[in-house]
Amino acid sequence: MPLPSLLIANRGEIAVRIARAAAELGMRSVAIYSEDDSRSLHVLRADDARPLKGRGASAYLDIAQVVQAALDAGCDAVHPGYGFLSENADFARACQAAGLTFVGPRAEHLDLFGDKARARDLARRMGVPVLPGAFAPVTLDEARAFYRSLEGRHMVIKAIAGGGGRGMRIVEHEADLDQLYARCQSEAKAAFGNPAVYVEERFPNARHIEVQVVGDATGAVSHLWERECTIQRRHQKLVEIAPSPGLSPDTRARLTEAAVRMAKEAGYESLGTFEFLVESHPVPGTAQRFAFIEANARLQVEHTVTEEVTGVDLVVAQLRIAAGETLADLGLAQEAIPAPRGAAIQLRVNMETITADGATRPTGGTLTAFDPPAGKGVRVDTFGYAGYTTSPLYDSLLAKVIVASPSARMADVAARAYRALCEFRVEGFATNIPFLQGLLRHPEFVEDRIHTHFIDEHAAELFAEHAGHPRLFAEAPVATPQRSGLAGAKVDTFDPLAVLAHGKAAAEAARDTTADVAPAAGESVLEAPLPGTIVSIAVAEAGLVRKGRQGLGMESMKREHVITAPVSGHIRHIAVAPGDAVFEGSPLVHIEEAEIEGGDAVGEEVIDLDAIRPDLGEVLERHRLTLDEARPEAVARRPRPRQRTARENVYDLVDDGTFVEYGPLVLAAQAARRSKEELIQKSPADGMITGVGRINGDLFDEPASRCAVMSYDYTVFAGTQGGRNHAKTDRMIDVAQHARLPLVLFAEGGGGRPGDTEGGGGTRTFARFAQLSGLVPMVGITSGRCFAGNASLLGCCDVVIATEGSNIGMGGPAMIEGGGLGIFAPEEIGPMSIQVPNGVVDILVKDEAEAVKVAKQYLSYFQGRVREWEAPDQRQMRAIVPENRLRVYDIRRVIETLADVDSVLELRRGFGHGMVTSFIRIEGRPVGIIANNPMHLGGAIDADAADKGARFMQLCDAFDIPILFLCDTPGIMVGPEIEKTALVRHSSRMFVIGANLSTPFFTVVIRKAYGLGAIAMAGGSYRTPYFTVSWPTGEFGGMGLEGSVKLGYRDELAAIEDPIERRAKYEEMVARAYERGKAINNAAVFGIDDTIDPADTRYWMANLLASIRPPEPRTGKKRAAVDAW
Repeated sequence: MPLPSLLIANRGEIAVRIARAAAELGMRSVAIYSEDDSRSLHVLRADDARPLKGRGASAYLDIAQVVQAALDAGCDAVHPGYGFLSENADFARACQAAGLTFVGPRAEHLDLFGDKARARDLARRMGVPVLPGAFAPVTLDEARAFYRSLEGRHMVIKAIAGGGGRGMRIVEHEADLDQLYARCQSEAKAAFGNPAVYVEERFPNARHIEVQVVGDATGAVSHLWERECTIQRRHQKLVEIAPSPGLSPDTRARLTEAAVRMAKEAGYESLGTFEFLVESHPVPGTAQRFAFIEANARLQVEHTVTEEVTGVDLVVAQLRIAAGETLADLGLAQEAIPAPRGAAIQLRVNMETITADGATRPTGGTLTAFDPPAGKGVRVDTFGYAGYTTSPLYDSLLAKVIVASPSARMADVAARAYRALCEFRVEGFATNIPFLQGLLRHPEFVEDRIHTHFIDEHAAELFAEHAGHPRLFAEAPVATPQRSGLAGAKVDTFDPLAVLAHGKAAAEAARDTTADVAPAAGESVLEAPLPGTIVSIAVAEAGLVRKGRQGLGMESMKREHVITAPVSGHIRHIAVAPGDAVFEGSPLVHIEEAEIEGGDAVGEEVIDLDAIRPDLGEVLERHRLTLDEARPEAVARRPRPRQRTARENVYDLVDDGTFVEYGPLVLAAQAARRSKEELIQKSPADGMITGVGRINGDLFDEPASRCAVMSYDYTVFAGTQGGRNHAKTDRMIDVAQHARLPLVLFAEGGGGRPGDTEGGGGTRTFARFAQLSGLVPMVGITSGRCFAGNASLLGCCDVVIATEGSNIGMGGPAMIEGGGLGIFAPEEIGPMSIQVPNGVVDILVKDEAEAVKVAKQYLSYFQGRVREWEAPDQRQMRAIVPENRLRVYDIRRVIETLADVDSVLELRRGFGHGMVTSFIRIEGRPVGIIANNPMHLGGAIDADAADKGARFMQLCDAFDIPILFLCDTPGIMVGPEIEKTALVRHSSRMFVIGANLSTPFFTVVIRKAYGLGAIAMAGGSYRTPYFTVSWPTGEFGGMGLEGSVKLGYRDELAAIEDPIERRAKYEEMVARAYERGKAINNAAVFGIDDTIDPADTRYWMANLLASIRPPEPRTGKKRAAVDAW
């Protein structure tokens, strides 16, 4: 169907280009323009023009306004050009909903290829090579993990949406990752409205090749060959060539086939490009490697070179396809598309200055002369003309010089392009033409020895002065009626509607014709240090100014800058007025230098260091209101003396003066039901105190002593979890993860908060918190009531410390009643009489003061070795185990005597009584102890004991704490009743985890080492530990000695008829078995490493601990997680 009228939703040279194509098809073209863009050439070249409200790019990005302009102008279709809204699927849908034809890909194609991770996934599914990387947006942590997986190779961060090199950075050093990730997100958000980014491996020294495709509504897709886009600066293309001079026929065929295959799979319609990185210098005899990187679902800036070598007008083709024609109708079926003829090159002429170090800054101003080159094979797409004043609010591209050559030789097309640039006259401001001329003369460029970092490697040569280039144009000056230095029009900055009023009359308004005043001899000129708008003038003509005093105020990039006088003297001329927009370097004030009584202003101002400004005062007061001292009524509600406030606990935990609090001014998300004043009073910090502080700083240096702390505040909505409360938790989790900080959580609280009125949409807290497991030590403390979500987080911690009288449960009274499960008081739910014996609580303490003390001790084992220690008299070890092999003893005495004085911390004492798990120190070094308890089931391992030991192994292994097994077990418990506890599975955890430990571990046999239980206490084999030794009381056997005799010699004993004789024989056999299994005899056959004096146990441990090399610092987890059970 025909498209009689077309709105061009763009500006500049591409809008002019589209207007020409529309005219060729007999379509009426309608331009749009922002309030500061009415004199742009595209407004004059279109058949009609409609104004937009707003200035700069934001006006062209206003979907509703652009669509309404199209409807008001009676248009049938909208062409987005490139940039702005060209790849915005919402814009395409808005056009469709308004009955307008969107000239471009369908919205679903914009969604697909606008998400670069999805596009990569499509390529992967189609068998097209892709670089290693992500197939979805990544977090900073995921980006860091991927970077580390590259093992020294570099990584690229890219915006998920958009293109053109925006939102893209190369990461060469991990230290730069945080900053580069944030910058990419910021650029992506600003350019494309989507801050999401993904990562991939960098393909060094590659060529950047893109394939032009075109598809129609029937599903037909053709390619129009490729373009070379390798010459780039900071990922921005500067030069494009068609066809690529660096591709072999085989690579060209593989690239175009891959592009067409992907486009057909997607059902692609309209113009688009599929972009690849291609190996610059393949190994001779091997295929040129390539990898898909992204697809751009739009008309490209560089479409021009394809047009020159194929003879196809791509914009006309795009318009005709949008009107319903097919590739066959257009003569663009693949077999009808000719091979490229000759070569073409496009050079992007940008408004920019280039400094000595190669950095660039945009320029602009009034074009006092503008004479583009012409002639056979020379084309210039531009919006410039003499007298036009550019705006700093738009892209720096001024013109595209496209040069075609009948020869495909790089040298020929470069020579023709060089002459064209020498004929290009641009005056009024600086451009990059000299740089482009230098590039075209560079021998390696001419010889096609290029890659994507060519400019970076040759910066010194390419960015040097190029004074020797011919100027093949007339030098006669062209007068301009406009005042140079002003950027755009001048309006009343006091009136917020002035810019709108200007926009309506801008096309007709005459500019101020005052010419610049040249400085007189002896006058200094105060120049604009950067582009911006003058907002105030603090001096007057004929007045005086002192050096260092403010001369003008200027706004740039939404910040106000003070411009001070460079010299003291008399003001002779003021070249600007408030409201003037100026370019960098524009003259502002002329000052005749002179000495002024009183001297310069520099250093005169005296600052009161104790003065509190109102803005600071407001902040300090808000902080004060979060403290306990400002909340006496809330503090008084805490049941004293048993429970303290959240801040009392935090300040007791961290060393004085070291706590840095995050988010203390956050208020609950309840603005719809409470006033701000009430929220300040009732929801300080939204009930979650978070920060970083030093713990045990007297024992350990930084950063080992630094920890993250989070504490629910029960005085704020009963410690419940609100939306912003979750956000603060997530923030502290991120900090703990990035800095590898141990985390302490005070978990008292009632779970989810139903009263918030803002936010919603789910929370990441539980997943993110659980992901810390195995990465950093996690300590959970609770006192009072801890229900629902608070209990879930508590249960994720490595250790749970609870005070007497606490209650822990997955639901409080309201939730239980709501589920129809009965009515209970809080004290009936999960009391300590339940949660200690069942293993939920690791350490039960009297009160919060003791809880904090224990938490500090627990953390210390993960912070390192202590400098000072005291050892008990090890001779006591000889008397702990009785000579009578049947008499029990207390294994905890062994542990206490072995360890440094006051260094034992036992976990889960009330659970799994057959196993004792403790942290101790030996000569200051932390060690984990797993010991059989002969006072429970004779030391046999039951299900609870196995679970307890297995989890403690995981905990020690995750953080490289050595483990000492103290073995005294008759084996794994047996019997019909014990099998009801799923002992087979539970006991096997000891083998599965023990056999996969990578932290050093040791086994000391105290007495019994029988059967599978003993092997489980040695990591699956006596040869697996760093050492396996026994005390003299040790006895070894494949099972209990009595049982082994009964089972192994059953027939022999049955053959003895006399019971007394049989008993005597049995006891004789047991005695022989015991003799064989004695530790000293086992050592004699090297079944173990030695049988030792019990007093030497510490000696063995201390020496072996000192011999073990510390593990290499890790950048990630060693174990996926520490089992919560």
